[in-house]
Amino acid sequence: MVGRRIARRLAFLSSAALLFPLSSAIAETQAEPSQAERFDCRQLAEWEQPGSPLEWFERSLWASHCHTFQARAVRIGIDGVRTLALSRDIQDGIEREVARFLDGPSVFFERRGLIGRMTWSSDDEEVPASPAGIARHIEQYYRLGMGSDERIANRSAVRLDIEPLDGMRFGQRLWLDSQTALPLKRELIDDRGRVVETFQLTELQPPELHSGGVVLDAQRPPPEHPWRPGWLPEGFIDQPIDTHDEQHGRAIGHRLYSDGLSTLSLFVEPIEEGQERLIPGLHRLGISLAVVRHVVANEHPMQVVVMGELPPRVLVQVAENLTWREAPSRE
Repeated sequence: MVGRRIARRLAFLSSAALLFPLSSAIAETQAEPSQAERFDCRQLAEWEQPGSPLEWFERSLWASHCHTFQARAVRIGIDGVRTLALSRDIQDGIEREVARFLDGPSVFFERRGLIGRMTWSSDDEEVPASPAGIARHIEQYYRLGMGSDERIANRSAVRLDIEPLDGMRFGQRLWLDSQTALPLKRELIDDRGRVVETFQLTELQPPELHSGGVVLDAQRPPPEHPWRPGWLPEGFIDQPIDTHDEQHGRAIGHRLYSDGLSTLSLFVEPIEEGQERLIPGLHRLGISLAVVRHVVANEHPMQVVVMGELPPRVLVQVAENLTWREAPSRE
């Protein structure tokens, strides 16, 4: 059923946020590795050490794309404590991340991808790779500061305090390896100032800088959907990902929006006769929340799902302000 496919997709996204909260976002593979543009990771060894919180943040994004490692981690959230084994490698310029739980139900998770772009592109504009674009973007919506140095996973760490400038998003504290800038720990802080999740590496084998290039996502025009969000929190940008899933003649539209640090996913699907539906209202999926609405657009019943690690009122407002193009006339 389509409803079940969306439910599985929601579980997939919430698992990704749980298992890989410290890694820079990677786009799904779109180009042949032998033909695609690449970022040469070896140049990171020649860059000067960051001198400001924003420079440290950008360096951490590049480091997350260019280092390979194996690690153990612990996640502490509202649903308990979980331990994980993590690994990251690069094959033919394509990034590969693997995680598995070491306690509770057996869960194995893998994703492959490349360095994404900040947003979709048109024929007359250049869109930067996401690390550079994100760093310039987030300083408009967050205040970045330096905390005291600490020791995480037996490595010296620099702490970044990232505070939102409004109540539309959550804040974070990040601890970055002072040698490589790899993220070692993250605390997610909600709009009431509470730590709602801690993800921390407890053991990190010496990371290695990739001695080659990592593939950059091709610049792509946005897809066409009969709907779009009529309201988004300021600074949230449409992300270039695969946004359409079609099987057995049923279509699911999916768009992802981000301000560079926080993200929300928007799913829209037709509701068909006898189809299983998600229950309308607010649902919790780990540390993420999802808002479900059933609406009628162009005389067709539709199911709308908005999901993210954001204040509930933000997700509700996005879900309630979807706009639709008029259906073409059949005359």
